[in-house]
Amino acid sequence: MNTLAARFASQLDDALFEILHGCQIVGLPSAGAGKWSATDNLAHLGRYHEVFAERLSRIIAEDAPEFARYRADDDEEFAAWRAMPLDAMLERIRSVRRSLSTRVESLTTEQLDRIGVHPAFGRMRLRLWIEFFLMHEGHHLYVILQRTRGV
Repeated sequence: MNTLAARFASQLDDALFEILHGCQIVGLPSAGAGKWSATDNLAHLGRYHEVFAERLSRIIAEDAPEFARYRADDDEEFAAWRAMPLDAMLERIRSVRRSLSTRVESLTTEQLDRIGVHPAFGRMRLRLWIEFFLMHEGHHLYVILQRTRGV
């Protein structure tokens, strides 16, 4: 397994285990008006896994597909994720992640070099899309850490 695939396979579970260890996150208030709670951030991570899976498929199948900016608040599926009980949400995130990890691990060099066009960052190889996914996820994991610790 290459290092990118290994990081993809482990980042979420490793970080969430430590962040959520001993925490009760259900019902924690958000940091302020217009800000998401810890559970909102988890719901966003879950839904974004599905969005990323669709993008990954398009990058592999199409010639330099262009993507619109993803806005969770405009996504009906995000609302469905937000409504899930925490245990169901975590299990679904882990299930989608396992599937995505298998796909990422099986990507060929040629597939990793395929292009998708991001609305802000422009043309990016699939390997950079995966890095972007991990950075985006890391940001939301950091926010979950802040919310669960009252910061």
